[in-house]
Amino acid sequence: MRAETYFVVTTPLGVAVRTTIRYWNYLVATKHPAMRGKENVVKSVLQMPDEIRQSKIDKEVFLYYKKFDRMYCVVVKHTGKEGFLITAYPVDKIKEGEIVWPK
Repeated sequence: MRAETYFVVTTPLGVAVRTTIRYWNYLVATKHPAMRGKENVVKSVLQMPDEIRQSKIDKEVFLYYKKFDRMYCVVVKHTGKEGFLITAYPVDKIKEGEIVWPK
């Protein structure tokens, strides 16, 4: 049985990032309750980030940052031109890593 897609957003890197309803519910219930009701923030961070950095640890993981009421980070695993949401959370500062967008 295929999990039901909750949303798909295309990033400035041309990657279609998706998540399922089940995974989103897990993320806001268990990992980062501060993100409950912030689906539109996550979509906006992915569509129009201030900055995208590549993880220093895993070259297929990218960190998308955007400032709203505070700074948010959305972490995505890229597999070619598709990707999936790993996590999303408010942050106090941007982590180290190579800036891949904007160049």
